[in-house]
This record gives sequence, C-alpha cells and structure tokens, in this order.
Amino acid sequence: MNTMSDHKFHPESLMMSYGYKPSLSEGAIKSPIFQTSTFVFKNAEEGKAFFELAYGLREKTGSEEPGLIYSRINNPDLEILEDRLTLWDEAEDCAVFESGMAAISTVLLEFLKPGDLLLYSTPLYGGTDHFIHHFLHKIGVHTAGFKPGDSPEKIEAIIEQTGMADRLSMIYIETPANPTNALIDIAACKRIAERYSSAHKRVYVAVDNTYMGPLWQHPLKHGADFSLYSATKYIGGHSDVIAGACCGSNEVIARVKTLRTFLGNMAAPHTGWLLMRSLETLKVRMEQQAINAVKVAEFLVAHPKVEKVYYLGLIPENTTEYEIYQRQYTSPGAMLSFDVRGGEKEAFAFINNLKLIKLAVSLGGTESLVEHPATMTHAGVDPQHRKEMSITEKLVRVSIGVENYNDLIWDIGQALEKV
Repeated sequence: MNTMSDHKFHPESLMMSYGYKPSLSEGAIKSPIFQTSTFVFKNAEEGKAFFELAYGLREKTGSEEPGLIYSRINNPDLEILEDRLTLWDEAEDCAVFESGMAAISTVLLEFLKPGDLLLYSTPLYGGTDHFIHHFLHKIGVHTAGFKPGDSPEKIEAIIEQTGMADRLSMIYIETPANPTNALIDIAACKRIAERYSSAHKRVYVAVDNTYMGPLWQHPLKHGADFSLYSATKYIGGHSDVIAGACCGSNEVIARVKTLRTFLGNMAAPHTGWLLMRSLETLKVRMEQQAINAVKVAEFLVAHPKVEKVYYLGLIPENTTEYEIYQRQYTSPGAMLSFDVRGGEKEAFAFINNLKLIKLAVSLGGTESLVEHPATMTHAGVDPQHRKEMSITEKLVRVSIGVENYNDLIWDIGQALEKV
C-alpha cells in the first residue's frame, strides 16, 4: 500500500491521484486521454533502453521505469489504471484488457500448453466454459470439473481419476458461483495446487472475482495467483464500457503482459480513462449496492411466492459454507437469486411485470438488472448439469443497483403479486 509521509492511505482515498503526476500533463488535476498510437524518444539511446526492457533483453537497473513506446505495449491511461487496481487486491502488478474474456483467455493460453490438465469449478461464466471446452480441447489441453461443496478429498480423487495428475497445471475457479452464490474455498484449492506442484512445475490457482468485485473478496490473500475480473461489471460500474483485468505477482503479470502485447488485446486509452473515472466511486457504489441487497433479500425471504433465496447474507451458521464465507468475504455482496414458486411461466410473469428493474444480462452496474439464467446466461449448460446446480426454470437472478431500496422492494413486490 502506498504511503505519503508516514500515513497509510486506504485504496478509496488513493483512487483520485495514485500513479498520476499532474506535472507531466500541464498540471491537469485528472489524467488526460492519451489518444496516441506511438511515443517520441528523446534520443536513440533512450529508444534502445526502452526496447531492451520491453523485450526482456535485460533486467531493470535501480529505479528505472519502463518507457513509453507504443500504445499496444503501454499507454499512460493504462498504466495509471493498472497501478490503482493493484491497491484493492494488494497485488504487485495488474494487466488490463479490452474485455473480461480477453483477460481470462490470455491467462489460460499463457499458463497452459498441449497435454496439460486444467481443473475447474462449475458452474463457470458461459464464455469461459466455452473457451475451456471448445478452444482448449482443440489445442490438446485436458480438463476436469468439480462442484461447490466437493471436499478436498473428492477433488483430489477427480484429479487422480483423469490419469493425468502429474500434468495438472492450473486450478481455475469462480466463487461465489454464478448464479447460485455457492462458495468455493480458495485456500483449500491452493493446498491442492501445492500438493500437485513440484520443483519443476508449479500449479497455479486462478480466481474469477467478478461477482464480488475488488471490494468484497481478495483472492490473492487466500493463496490465489490470479485475481481476474470482467471490469465491465463493478469496476466499470455504469454499464457503458467493456474491459477486463488480471491482478497478481510481478512474475506472473510480466508473462501475462508479454502475451497481451503479441495478442494485441490491451485496453484502449479511452477505456482506461473511463475505468479510472469509475474507480473514484467504486467503494461508495458497491457499499450502497450491498445495503440495498440486504434489504431486498430480507423482503424476498418473507414473501409467500418465493420458495428459496440464494444470497451470501442468508448462509446458515455452523455450516462449512458459513465458515468459508466468514473467512473469505467482507460483505454478502449485491448479487442474489431466488426461486419463484412454480416454473418458467411464473418466473417470466415476474420478470415481465417489473417496472423499475430492467431485463438485461450483465451485473454490477448502478442500475438493478434481472435475468433468467436457465434460458439466458446459462442456456448453453447441459440441462442435467443445470439441474444439479439448482439452475432451474423457477430461478431468477438480480443484480442490485444503487436505487432507493424501498423503490426496489415496491417493484419486486408488485411484480410478484402478478405471478
């Protein structure tokens, strides 16, 4: 964490200024949009030095900083944004991409090779699921899945049953699971990764942290090597930008950024600038969303037309899941799902009668959104698998926004009355 004098500032205080020097931009209080493709070197010697670092031809000397060369490699908007994103996760470095899938696919491509085994949790975001099962299989990467609630012993049995335990290279998880909020123990996954690591091969742990954003869960503190985000969601927070991010150690992010340079999927200057603007209000937005979600969950639990509510704030005490929740999360978050009594017809009636809450996929924005996972975000998941994970026709998912919670409760109440 950055310190000014002897005081340790909180991330939300540093979001306005960290990593930016006004003196380099005519004294502008906010970073300009550096809408440029290339950067001028002072002399040939400087150009040589910048390229040596960029291509890994030598190590940095003393306090030397990588110089600006070309916006596919680095750009001030991107660099300042990456510096600020490291603060929430207390990461050494961060890489930002033009989409969440760009961040995920780049990490998987860099740390997996043909013949390797990838262990993943279920359910996964649809795009990730497709990339794993279609693209990675096409290039010879083997995969095996496990479910939330599986014990470490069962997960290890799944690894052993593949016959490729010695080729395990990464454990990739999403927690809480979308859309049921089922939890996976990051520290337990790290212990499994260490068990299958050797002096010659490290098994990495990657966590898609999109559902909790940078505020409510910090995977790196529980042993993960990567904290991945669709920055479109809570980080962007206004449903107006597509972006992705990956936080981790200097060692792993250097590899991620190198592949990003050659795949060319870095975020553009305007994307970086928009996300910097969003970071200034990230904490106040997310805290209000969590306050609203608690009130909405309390209302849903007591409603006769609601069968079950899936929300972290409702996990029964003295359970394994509650122990994980207490250890791993700082808030129950702002994502909740619930089963409407009935099936698809009743769920659709509820959705179609909402007035304030909008029907759209995505999450984490300032506006509340509703969707029907079984026929929308998780339509591509095998029907039997969907059923096993409680993604049924009666399940509705809601991303809670920053509206007045009394208005959200009124809207949900009147729509349920029409069911």
